[in-house]
Amino acid sequence: MFLIVAGTLSAIVAALHLGCIFFGAAWYRFFGAGEQMAVLAEQGSSQPTIITSGIVLVLCVWSLYAFSAAGIIIRLPLMRLALVLITLIYLVRGIAGFFLVSSPMGRSPDFWIWSSMICLIFGIIHLIGLKQVWAKL
Repeated sequence: MFLIVAGTLSAIVAALHLGCIFFGAAWYRFFGAGEQMAVLAEQGSSQPTIITSGIVLVLCVWSLYAFSAAGIIIRLPLMRLALVLITLIYLVRGIAGFFLVSSPMGRSPDFWIWSSMICLIFGIIHLIGLKQVWAKL
């Protein structure tokens, strides 16, 4: 059940990133992508679309791996390795973000706090789900 939730959460975040591509600067600003990304989007630059599309692709693959491990879709290759790496990335990103609050690199401190909490929660859900299915992988 935890991996179904994990896959769903990654898919939702991928969809929100797609919203940034389609709805532009206002969405980039709302979700804290930084003023530079918002301005580039307003100027019609392809850079925000390319960067955000890469994030969407990664999140979709992560969602598929969680669904695969949960038995919802076919078994994907390198399941254990992929899920361990996905879990670690979420957890490390979650922890590292708290260290960037005082030096936000073009983003707001609120962005780092909220996104870090979200990544930590996602990582914990992945970790619990991974532990539940480890023997079957």
